[in-house]
Amino acid sequence: MSKVIIMDHPLIQHKIGIMRKKTTSTKEFRALVAEVAGLIYYEASRDLPLADKVIETPLMKTTVKEIAGKKLCVVPILRAGLHMADGILNLTPNAKVGHIGLYRDEETLEPVEYFCKMPSDAAVRHIFLVDPMLATGGSAVAAIDLLKKRGIEKIRFLCLIAAPEGVKRLQEAHPDVDIYIGALDTKLNEHGYILPGLGDAGDRIYGTK
Repeated sequence: MSKVIIMDHPLIQHKIGIMRKKTTSTKEFRALVAEVAGLIYYEASRDLPLADKVIETPLMKTTVKEIAGKKLCVVPILRAGLHMADGILNLTPNAKVGHIGLYRDEETLEPVEYFCKMPSDAAVRHIFLVDPMLATGGSAVAAIDLLKKRGIEKIRFLCLIAAPEGVKRLQEAHPDVDIYIGALDTKLNEHGYILPGLGDAGDRIYGTK
């Protein structure tokens, strides 16, 4: 079964607390999404493989560490995942970026695909799939299905807020994908929204509510 890592860092908890407030402005909310995503990514990338590399400092040659292999790819689920990707790219600006477009059918609560574009070498990279909310789990499961159909196996899922129902569904569908969560909330309401949650992340990021 996959690992589920719930962040306990004080900075993450403090920033998520600000994001939950309905009075938090669009500008501040957007910035916090990127900041918290970067902090979660820091933890999610902790065990990436390293390789030795000989370099020259201004004084001498020495051996340093660098991330091994073809390195990293960030894949936001559109549209709300884009600002999480920004926070990750601040830390690893050379990472490649893929995009998956899904929207939730408001009647069935199931995801509908409308776009998927990945780097040509994505199958040999470490994929960090990002979406602010893991609610029913449908979008995350569908996105990982799309990735695996393209031969991509090294996947980690990162979100800001999760509901237990979504975590359970994702683990059952993809037990090989580790899940990194900023905060685990109580439950879903009858409309499939996380409680206490922070509202619709996409609407709050883009000011469209």
